[in-house]
Amino acid sequence: MQTPTNAKEIILSLPYRFRKEKCHDAGYNTLIHFDIEGENGGQFTVTIQDASIEVKEGLSGTPKCTVKAKESIYSDIEWGKQNPQMAFMMGKVKVDNVMELMTFSGMFRSLTKAFGG
Repeated sequence: MQTPTNAKEIILSLPYRFRKEKCHDAGYNTLIHFDIEGENGGQFTVTIQDASIEVKEGLSGTPKCTVKAKESIYSDIEWGKQNPQMAFMMGKVKVDNVMELMTFSGMFRSLTKAFGG
C-alpha cells in the first residue's frame, strides 16, 4: 500500500494498519463514523467485528462514536504533527465518545510506524 497523503487515504488505510491480534484478544467490536470536512475528506463507516475490519464510504448503522474534523487537522493528528488532546480541547476535533475512540485507536499501528514519516 502506498503512503496515505490525505485524510481519505488515511481512513482507507485502516485495514492495512489493523492489529487483528489486539482486537481478537479483547473481543472488541465497534462501529465508528468519521465525518471529515474538506476536498480530501468524506464520510466513512468503520466496523470492527469478530477481529475483522471493514471501511466503507458513507455513514451507515448506529455508531458507538462519531469523529468530526477538518481534513488537515485529522491528517496532522494521524501523522503526529498535532496533539490530539489539544485539538479536542480547542474544538478542532469533535468526538462524542472519547473512551470508545481511545479503545478503537489502540487497535491500529500508527501511520508513522506503518509508513514511516
